[in-house]
Amino acid sequence: MKISSFAYLAKYGINTILGRQKTPILGTIILTDKCNLHCKHCSVNNITAVVYPYRQIKNEMKQLYIMGVRILFFCGGETFMWQSEGKTLRDLVIEAKQMGFLIVNTVTNGTFPLDLPEADLILLSLDGDKARHNAIRGDTYDRILYNIKNATSDNICFYMAINQINRSAVKSVCSLAKRMKNVRAVSFNFHTPYPDTTELALTKEEKARCCAEISEMMKKGAPIFNLKSAFPYLINNSFPTPCRQCVVMENGELSVCGRCIKVDGLCEKCGYFFVAEYTLLFGGNVRIIAEMLKTYLKYI
Repeated sequence: MKISSFAYLAKYGINTILGRQKTPILGTIILTDKCNLHCKHCSVNNITAVVYPYRQIKNEMKQLYIMGVRILFFCGGETFMWQSEGKTLRDLVIEAKQMGFLIVNTVTNGTFPLDLPEADLILLSLDGDKARHNAIRGDTYDRILYNIKNATSDNICFYMAINQINRSAVKSVCSLAKRMKNVRAVSFNFHTPYPDTTELALTKEEKARCCAEISEMMKKGAPIFNLKSAFPYLINNSFPTPCRQCVVMENGELSVCGRCIKVDGLCEKCGYFFVAEYTLLFGGNVRIIAEMLKTYLKYI
């Protein structure tokens, strides 16, 4: 991370903690809900299959920047399927950087070639070892590993949503992240149970076992992009929600924290590690602050 970017984000954090400001710093733009996969745990793919036009996305980028957002995510659907007016995902990442966003990341299922060196992180959904990943996402595991090996940059971060199908594969994903040269880290979430996927949710005891395994892998040197200090809050769902410092933009509509805020009762069952980490950070949790500084400087 550039010193200037670090300084800006540090100043924002201090002002937010001391001044209790709630202006957003992290924003997500949904490019499309169109996806080439139909994953068992996903409730938001191919609802409309609309690819939002370039000019609309560009305007949304400008709107988020004016609001104060400096960490930008592009999400889907599948982001690498987005094309409009001759523009691709890579064009959007480059333009976001030119616009002034300090950190620009994208989320992908990894089934398309990974040629995006301009992104700070490519969060790639890998949901376990081959058997468990394929049980969730179809026969895609080998293709994804091939794309990772042939990626043009080492900016890939595994992005695993832990659920009832893959909860025993946490260690294997950590080990794989440690072995693969183009993979910088692995980031975990717990499954957030939308009404049509409640059977995949973990119990409190299962969350605790998963966090213990993640902690064990941290001690063994696995590159994990999560904060151990947040684990007790994630296990007990005792962190404040929603995260006022994060926003999502989809088709011109702005949501605080994420799209799941629109589902009654879902905030209380949130499994997103970053939501816990950010709300605790901006609440002034000293351990979270120290651990986030160390983690972000290491992996971004």
